[in-house]
Order: sequence, then C-alpha cells, then structure tokens
Amino acid sequence: MDIKSALNQAEDAGLDLVAINPTANPPVCRIMDYGKYKFLAQKRDKEAKKKQKAAEVKGMELSMRIEEHDMRYKANQVAKFLANGDKVRVIIKGVRGRMANFSHFGIENMNKFYEMLSDKCVMDQKPILSGSIITMMLAPKDAK
Repeated sequence: MDIKSALNQAEDAGLDLVAINPTANPPVCRIMDYGKYKFLAQKRDKEAKKKQKAAEVKGMELSMRIEEHDMRYKANQVAKFLANGDKVRVIIKGVRGRMANFSHFGIENMNKFYEMLSDKCVMDQKPILSGSIITMMLAPKDAK
C-alpha cells in the first residue's frame, strides 16, 4: 500500500500511522493510536519501577574480643537484614597498638561470624585489614 492511501486510511479511522520498521523494503507501518500506546508504555514502566528494590548496605560492628552469645545475637540481626535482600558490611574497628599484632584474631572472628550465616549468605569480600579496620561484605544467597 502506498503512503498516501495509508495516511488517508489512518485519518479516516482517527488514528496515527506509525513506522514500525522504516528501513525495510517496503517500509512496515501500523495504524494505531500513538498517544494511547505511549501512555500504556509509561504505565508499564512505572509498574516495573515500583516492583524494583534497591539493595541497601547495612552495617554491623563486632569487636576483637566478642563473646559467643553476643556474636550469635548479632548474627541473628544480620540474618534479618539478609532476608530483606540487603547487603551487610561487617567491621571491626580500633585495631591499633598491641591489637594490631594480633589482627588475625579479628579475622578469625569474622570467619566464625560468616560460618554462623553461611546458609543464608555469600561472602562478597573476604575479611581484610585496611588501616585500623577489618571489613567483610556479605550478600544474600539468592541475590547474586
């Protein structure tokens, strides 16, 4: 169909002639209500955006000399964060002075903490000492 007759047909129907694939030979066009199409596309995008959840990074602070019960309590809190789909940054602050010589105890505590949560999370970043802080990053198992 030539362009003039397609335009006339679209005008008679009160709709628009939209080029679907203008580079094809012959060009492919569709008679449709373009305003309604745009509105529905925006509505779909808005609904898809509502369903998205941005992952937050929560924090949990441990100490070098944390007791087993306190570690379990904090692990339960972190498990709640992970269940919500958030990432968790676990830190040990204040590794200074004499404690710096025994920083491996802090890393061991981090590994024990991860073992408590290993069924619920994966380790994004292994425990590393940077300055006077030991950090580790945990992410939920289902969100990779």
